[in-house]
Amino acid sequence: MAGVILSYVYIVKFLMGRHILKREQAITFVKETFASRLKEVLNLTPVSSPIVVLDGTGINDDLNGIERPVSFPIKSLSDQKAVVVHSLAKWKRIRLKELEMEPGEGILTDMRALRPDEDYSPIHSIYVDQWDWEKCIRYDDRNLNFLKDTVEKIYDVIYSTEQSVSEKYPHVEAILPKEIKFISSEELLLTYPHLSAKERENAISKEYGAVFVYGIGGVLSNGQAHDGRAADYDDWSTDNTLGYRGLNGDILVWNPILGSAFELSSMGIRVDKKALMTQLEIRNSLDRQRLTFHQMLLNDLLPESIGGGIGQSRICMFMLKLKHIGEVQVSIWDPKKKEELLDQGVELL
Repeated sequence: MAGVILSYVYIVKFLMGRHILKREQAITFVKETFASRLKEVLNLTPVSSPIVVLDGTGINDDLNGIERPVSFPIKSLSDQKAVVVHSLAKWKRIRLKELEMEPGEGILTDMRALRPDEDYSPIHSIYVDQWDWEKCIRYDDRNLNFLKDTVEKIYDVIYSTEQSVSEKYPHVEAILPKEIKFISSEELLLTYPHLSAKERENAISKEYGAVFVYGIGGVLSNGQAHDGRAADYDDWSTDNTLGYRGLNGDILVWNPILGSAFELSSMGIRVDKKALMTQLEIRNSLDRQRLTFHQMLLNDLLPESIGGGIGQSRICMFMLKLKHIGEVQVSIWDPKKKEELLDQGVELL
């Protein structure tokens, strides 16, 4: 009897292993398909990128301004600490200068980051993997129409990738609409005045299937921001061509598996000198203007740019219609939660 049980356990583990292997192959297909098309559509050159930067330079991103980076002392640099990156928005802009990129040219990097303050959920992990991209622009490109045009190009890549995934894996249904809806965070508030910001995102995403909410970071007519944004990379304070503030935003799609809006990308036109100082003042962070990155920008040493991050695990999760981000990435999870998910048929990597 013991031998029969052992044989059964072996067969189950073998089948689970083969199932996970097929999922890994599908993940690779999604990533290679998406990245190849993105770099072609936006004219991006793949480059190497850091997982750590020096503390105190202002190069690491502050996200919402409150998240703690992982930090540690460097033995060979006794008086300095390194921090694990949150994302690479400011590093990429410096890299554009170093590579002498011209307007219309950009870079694409395979970013890995740690965000220890993330709350565990089906869509959040302390491990972050995303395509971080940045592109030089002309000063005249600092407008909403240019932002929208770039969003449409990225969305076309998302849409076509889903079509390709569905063709290769017929059991995965393609559900995205052909077009993406644009709406400012202020318009969204006026459309759903009695809903919270997340509820507004759910409502608009469910109605249109795919939406770009722009102008995120500044205070709206209800006295609150739609969501938090750091002061020194996206431009969320400049009046755009439609009279609303903000030249940044998020690409959201409706995720029927989770029954909610699903953010795939955060992006925007980056701050110029004026926007930087305005936003630092709003955030009571004028002391940051003395940091390395900020001094480079204020002294006209950095190019105008547009850029963003596109979640690799989020893209894979959505394309393969999976329930949990742990199904497409390896991270650290609570053992009890892993057991609960396995009982529900969700196998984490």
